[in-house]
Amino acid sequence: MRKIYILLVAACLLQLACTKDFAELNTDPNRPKEITPGVMLGQLQYGIVNASMTSARNFTHQLMQMDAPRSSSGGGGLHRYQVNPGAGVWSNFYTYMTDVEDIYKTADRLKENNYKAIALVYKSWAYSILTDLYGDVPYSDATKAAEGGFIVKFDKQKDVYTGILADLEQANNLFNTSAALTYGGDMVYNANTVSGGTNAGIVKWKKFTNSLRLRLLLRLSKRDGEINVSQQIAAILADPVKFPVFTSNADEAIFRYPGTFPYYNPYYNQRQLEWKDGTYVSKFFINKMNADNDPRRALWFTPVMENGQSVYRGIESGYPVSLEYAVGQNTSYNDVMKTLPQLGIMMTYSELESIKAELALRGMNTGKTPKQHYESAIAASMTQWGVNMPANYLSQAGVAYNSAASAEQQLEKIMEQKYYAYFFVDYQAWFEKRRTGYPVLPRGSGIPAENQFPNRVPYPGYLQSMNADNLAAAIASMGGDNSDIKVWWAK
Repeated sequence: MRKIYILLVAACLLQLACTKDFAELNTDPNRPKEITPGVMLGQLQYGIVNASMTSARNFTHQLMQMDAPRSSSGGGGLHRYQVNPGAGVWSNFYTYMTDVEDIYKTADRLKENNYKAIALVYKSWAYSILTDLYGDVPYSDATKAAEGGFIVKFDKQKDVYTGILADLEQANNLFNTSAALTYGGDMVYNANTVSGGTNAGIVKWKKFTNSLRLRLLLRLSKRDGEINVSQQIAAILADPVKFPVFTSNADEAIFRYPGTFPYYNPYYNQRQLEWKDGTYVSKFFINKMNADNDPRRALWFTPVMENGQSVYRGIESGYPVSLEYAVGQNTSYNDVMKTLPQLGIMMTYSELESIKAELALRGMNTGKTPKQHYESAIAASMTQWGVNMPANYLSQAGVAYNSAASAEQQLEKIMEQKYYAYFFVDYQAWFEKRRTGYPVLPRGSGIPAENQFPNRVPYPGYLQSMNADNLAAAIASMGGDNSDIKVWWAK
């Protein structure tokens, strides 16, 4: 018995000796001891822009005739105006919205207003894309799962937009340009420190906030009166100190991929089959670039040989199902784009200048003429992509701006260049086509007669089992759940 007792004591002492420093030995010195806004911010910025950027290529580029698949049997495909339910960023964005909410709540607890403001900007940017894709969407209750809110209502698009615009105005007021981001983490504007009493990165965040407001207010033009669109636009334009907007390419809201683990351009290791051999640029898109000798062409695409000459050649969009294009015979994406740092685009200076061109055309005081803004927008896009604009580019017949043309013709010209500047920018080219009707896209001969150019994306099918009652109410409110239904701002 004594022998057993001694063994038990020895075992206990051995266990104590083994566990004495267990916590210390198993603590990773490189892992943050607490969750801070800075820990979450960079990961959010990387993940959410990847979702939007890959959607640009997988959805918008095909639908808006920037490219087309090499072959597509069965009569379907976006280039034939067939939009599958749930196509888009629904699942991704709603997942990231919980991160945005966590950043906001954590920043609120820590009294970090700059993080709160950044969270509101991401919330506004993401929800604007969601509602413009689908129409009525879960908004006011969408991130209440932690409180047991798994079955949530869909907010009307008007209410979503009202909330977005209010959040952007609040963000503008919350930003403190003399304070650093205490916990760092900002990979868009590097607003982590203060120099000379000013946080240059936070200044840029404010500019993005108000530039985004102008984008969304312009989108609501048909609903001016229901929401005080003109009044808000005029207030922003009249007070650049209180409501600063982009003034140069240095202000652009772009996640620039550093090319270090884990923050790679998501296309960096994509195989040739997915990157080039399965998709070619469309004739509609490339023919104008050819006619204008557009310098962005050589960066975005690779030429092919034709009769001993290097040319950029496109394919039809919406072609008959019986047609299949040969591999390697038409222009596709340049490999350099797979590692290009500036591909993580949210909003550019070129877009802001196009917005101002349209506002000036409407008679609003932007400080410049529509022509000046139009030309500035083109120059800004060239700078954004790192190419040199030819000296005579703006005076070419296909590019030159005619201030004596009708207002509608001038708008079409502005939108034409805006369309090219939207390359790899989520769904904006499609949203603006729905708003203005431009650019005018040719209809492919293989598009079934019953297929109309889509106005929205139908809701994901799985909502039928997960949130059936609220989904049914949203469908009734929208007037249906197909791609022909117009969203509130387009009616």
